[in-house]
Amino acid sequence: MKRAFTILGITIGVLTALGVAAVAGLYFWAVRDLPGFTRIADYRPALTTTVLARDGSVIGYFYRENRFLISLDEMPKTLPQAFLAAEDAEFYEHEGVNPVAIFRAFLINLRSGTHRQGGSTITQQVIKRLLLTPERTYERKIKEAILAYRLERYLSKDEILTIYLNQTFLGSNAYGVEAAARTYFGKRAKDLTVAECAVIAGLPKAPSQDNPYHNPEAAITRQHYVLRRLRELNWITEAQYDEAMRQPLVFKSMSDGMGRQGAWYLEEVRRQLIDLFSEENAKQLGMDLPVYGEEAVYQMGFTVQTAMEPSAQRAADAALREGLEAFTRRQGWPGPVEKIPAAKLKERLEKSSFAPAMLANGERIRGIVTLYEDKGATVSLGKYTGFIDKAHLAWARKSIRGKQKFLEPGDVVWVSALGPDPKTPFKPEEAAPDKLIPLTLESVPEVQGALVSIEPENGDVVAMVGGYNFRESQFNRATQAHRQPGSSFKSIVYSAALDNGFTPASVLLDAPVVQFLESGDVWRPNNYEKNFKGPLLLRTALALSRNLCTIRVVQQMGVQKVIERAKDLELEPHFPEVLSVSLGAVAVTPLNMTQAYTAFANGGMVSKARFILSVKNFWGEPVYETQPDLRDAITPQNAYLMSYLLKEAVNAGTATKAKVLGRPVAGKTGTSNDWKDAWFIGFTPHLVTGLYVGYDQPRTMGRSGSGSSLALPIFVEYAKTALNAYPPDDFDVPDGITFANVDPSSGHLVSGGGLRLPFYTGTEPGSSTSEEAISGVNTRGEDLLKQMF
Repeated sequence: MKRAFTILGITIGVLTALGVAAVAGLYFWAVRDLPGFTRIADYRPALTTTVLARDGSVIGYFYRENRFLISLDEMPKTLPQAFLAAEDAEFYEHEGVNPVAIFRAFLINLRSGTHRQGGSTITQQVIKRLLLTPERTYERKIKEAILAYRLERYLSKDEILTIYLNQTFLGSNAYGVEAAARTYFGKRAKDLTVAECAVIAGLPKAPSQDNPYHNPEAAITRQHYVLRRLRELNWITEAQYDEAMRQPLVFKSMSDGMGRQGAWYLEEVRRQLIDLFSEENAKQLGMDLPVYGEEAVYQMGFTVQTAMEPSAQRAADAALREGLEAFTRRQGWPGPVEKIPAAKLKERLEKSSFAPAMLANGERIRGIVTLYEDKGATVSLGKYTGFIDKAHLAWARKSIRGKQKFLEPGDVVWVSALGPDPKTPFKPEEAAPDKLIPLTLESVPEVQGALVSIEPENGDVVAMVGGYNFRESQFNRATQAHRQPGSSFKSIVYSAALDNGFTPASVLLDAPVVQFLESGDVWRPNNYEKNFKGPLLLRTALALSRNLCTIRVVQQMGVQKVIERAKDLELEPHFPEVLSVSLGAVAVTPLNMTQAYTAFANGGMVSKARFILSVKNFWGEPVYETQPDLRDAITPQNAYLMSYLLKEAVNAGTATKAKVLGRPVAGKTGTSNDWKDAWFIGFTPHLVTGLYVGYDQPRTMGRSGSGSSLALPIFVEYAKTALNAYPPDDFDVPDGITFANVDPSSGHLVSGGGLRLPFYTGTEPGSSTSEEAISGVNTRGEDLLKQMF
């Protein structure tokens, strides 16, 4: 018997030793290639970069993974509790691995014949998400358990839970609880109710299957499970449970910034940020980043403060959009986008999809006409039906000629939705399949445009629009389109002229000009109106934008003086030494041209356009800051004379439509040859705004496509809102300026009446300097006239 016990003991000992050896072998086999877990402590997830307007409102976001890092203190107490209740109720008791939960999951899986229950703790899930692959193998589970055990000795429980709540994927491109709160409930995580916390906490198990937008029933079923677990664990009271079960859930996403209205501005900021954080530039600025360029912008969670003024940006977007639409309507209705054959109409109607939100914010969509009668047109919009009253068809019917049919079933047309009155927009949430949606017939503009608005004191770009629809074309006409500025370039010519012997009272001859070119061709420029006015004061020639007067000025002082002034004002293109330069024949960008005009508004200093004011890292620490970049370009006296003369263009010249603004405004229209480009650049002491309109592939817009008839009205509509932010100041008169009354025909000094004009002190009529200058200018003009006749 004793021998038997001895043998049994030896056997048990051997087996125990073998078991220990096997476990040890398994352990060493599993840890032979374990990844280092200590980098989890330096947790740096990909974070969302937030771009802010000047007032702190959000313009938009940049991200690969939509994630906002927050601490446990920034969450309602119920939010982490809900995740623990759903995923790992014993989190604060176990040491990274929960054997009881694993055994319980094993039994459940054994009974069901599936692998639905994993028994993983939150610590193990952190390890899996950050260090291991998602494959389901025993080797990975062993590694996961070992690393979880180690991690629990390296980080606190709260630190691990914080990482989990910020890292986990919760569907709809939302990573972490803050992004989920914004995505599903349109609020910050700190404002979530118990019911809402339970919805988000129910998502990790199956974020796509239980997505509230795709499968609200599944999301609510999962929410009820989480609420029951919270009650069973006594982490919420019976009253809280009942209230949460009764709370109606409204799923809505937080606005993704300004959307369409800030799209081009946001894209320009993105482009500049990528350049700023390029490895070469960042290192020159002393920045040591884990990633550079685009990856830095999309992962580092910066907060970017910009110069955008939201009210100005919204006004700019609306003014340009409405101006392009109005021009398109004046051109006539082009007809339906498509005509669906009768045999295919039923099939197309069945396949068409539509959601009322597609018509929000004045958006246009395609609808299919199903009935046209005298009172209007019925339009199919998927499961919804719209109706265009005859009053909203009138503009298009006028453009239909002869026996051509206007509308018929199967016509695909552009439409937009109407609100109950002109001041109340369409509300998508009020639409219903059994209720007609009021529509208006639209014609989507092919013509494009750009608007850029700069504060001259600091260069801040308060608004920028780069085209009609960013979703259809991301080409930014404000910064990327090089177009001939036409007569808006004359301001550069006359600025140079004032420093080269001319005064506002110089007499210029408005008569034909003929130039024989080296090629043998003959250049015969003309005025816009195809007529001649004879002798004009320089003030009048600029106000009326007379081409031939401008050419004579350049002939007398030389093209090189104009080019030098263009470079002084930091215009970027190469300017050839040809007379056509004076009429705006060299292409520039709207941003560059508008920036040049800041010198006239800002006492002679060009204000470099500034979009980004500052960048902070995720912890709110400054990373990059900008200061206004102001550069001397012309004298304060030259700037004042130009602002005064360009006010005359508004008071009595080609820009009189701007008088409706009721404050001191200066500006210059511009139209390139054959009405291919329309410009207006208007300014006050506090705001300089450039407006351009034209086709991307240049072609004529017709006589209604001039700077005064197309670009200027858009500026006026924008300025009605944008200028409200600034006082109605006039331009300050610097030292060295003298006013004098002159005869409007001869430019001679008069004792009373006439035109009151500013001059460089010492060049006003009656001074020796002035008489010599005017005599020289007029003599050269007379000589040219004799040569021509």
